[in-house]
Amino acid sequence: MAGDAPLSGIKVLDLTRYLAGPFCTQILGDYGAEVVKIEPVEGGRSEMGKYSGRDSYFFLSANRSKKSLQLDIKKPDGRELLLRMADACDVIVDNFRPGVMEAMGLGHEALAVRNPRIITCNISGFGSSGPLRDHPGFDQIAQGMSGLMSVTGTEESGPTRVGIAICDLLAGIFAAQGILLALQARHRTGKGQRVETSLLESIVGILSWSAGIYFETGKSPRPQGNHHPLSAPHGVFHASDRPFNIAVGNEAMWRKFTRVIGTPGLADDERFTTVTLRVRNRAALSAEIDRALASHPAAYWIELLNHEGIPSGPILTVEEMFQHPQIAAREMLLRMAHPVLGTYLTTGLAAKLAETPGRISRPPLLGEHTDEVLGEYGIDPKEIARLRAAGVIGGQKETARA
Repeated sequence: MAGDAPLSGIKVLDLTRYLAGPFCTQILGDYGAEVVKIEPVEGGRSEMGKYSGRDSYFFLSANRSKKSLQLDIKKPDGRELLLRMADACDVIVDNFRPGVMEAMGLGHEALAVRNPRIITCNISGFGSSGPLRDHPGFDQIAQGMSGLMSVTGTEESGPTRVGIAICDLLAGIFAAQGILLALQARHRTGKGQRVETSLLESIVGILSWSAGIYFETGKSPRPQGNHHPLSAPHGVFHASDRPFNIAVGNEAMWRKFTRVIGTPGLADDERFTTVTLRVRNRAALSAEIDRALASHPAAYWIELLNHEGIPSGPILTVEEMFQHPQIAAREMLLRMAHPVLGTYLTTGLAAKLAETPGRISRPPLLGEHTDEVLGEYGIDPKEIARLRAAGVIGGQKETARA
C-alpha cells in the first residue's frame, strides 16, 4: 500500500501572488506539504481583476492543495503573528521584489536568527543582484529578454511569445526544485538556507542547444518556426486534411521514412543525403514530403509511421488533448467537487511516485482555514477573536465554508 505523500509533515507559508510563486507552492502542496496561503484581509483575490467571490481560472490553475489564511502583514500584530508562525514552519516562499521582505523585517537573516532550520525562497523578475534587480518582472518581458522569443516563430512572423506563461511556470518549477534541494541539504546540516530564482534565469537555464549554437558559432540562432533547427525532416508537415508532426531522428530512420511515404528516391537525392544537407535544403525537402503526404489524411500517416517506428503525432487543440484516451489513462484530467463551483476541473500530477504519491485537494475559499491554521500554530480562540476584531485577520470560520 502506498505511504504518505513525500512532503508530508513539511510546513510552508506562501506569501506569493500571480503565477510563478503560486505554481511553486502548488507543486509542494500536491506532494504533501501543508501550504498555508497568506492572503490580504482587504481586497480579496483581486490581482487579476476585481474579486467577486467566484475564483477565476487563473487562481484555480495555481492554488490547489493549499489552505487559506487572511492576514494583514502590514500591521504590527500581523507581522508578529507571521514571525511566530515562521518559528514553527519549514519554508517561506515569496515573489516580492528583492529587498521587500527585508524591509518588513521578514528577510532570511531575521527569520534564521529565530529559526535556524527555516528555508526561504524568493522568486523575482531578474534576481537579487545586477542592474535589473529592482525592475518589475512579468513573463512577457522575461521571454523577450531571455532570447526565447528570438528563436520562436518564423523569419516572416518575427519574434513570437510562447503560448503559455513559460517563464512564470518554469521559475515556479525551479523554485520548487531549489526548496527540495535545500530540504535535502538540511537533513545533513540541520540548517536552512536562502533559495532564489527568477523569471529570466528560468529560461536562460534551459536554452540548451540554442545557447550551444551561439557558443559554437558566435552567432545567434534564427527562428526555425515549426521545424527542429538541427534535424530534418523534423517538424510540422501537411496531410490531406490537417498538419501533424514527424520526427525523423537518424539516418536509418530517414531511409525507412522515404520508403514508407512512397518516395525512396529522396534518400539518394544529393540535396538530402546527410542531415546537414537536409537542414540546409529544408524548404525543398518539406515541399517534397508534403506532396507525398497529401494522398492521405493525418490519422493514416500517424498510424503507419508509428507502426514503422518513426515518431509521429497529431497537433491537438487543448480540447482535443483533454479528450484523448492517453490523457485519461495517465490521469491528467481530474474532476473535483467544489463548494462554490459545484465541480472543478484540474490537471493531474506529471510526476508519479509509486510508493509515496502526491495528493491533490481543491483550491481553498478565501480565508477558509484562518481559524484552523492559527489553532494549529498555537493561537488560542481568544487571541484569534482579538486579532479579527482589530482587522489583523479575516475569514470567519462560519462563513468561509459556505
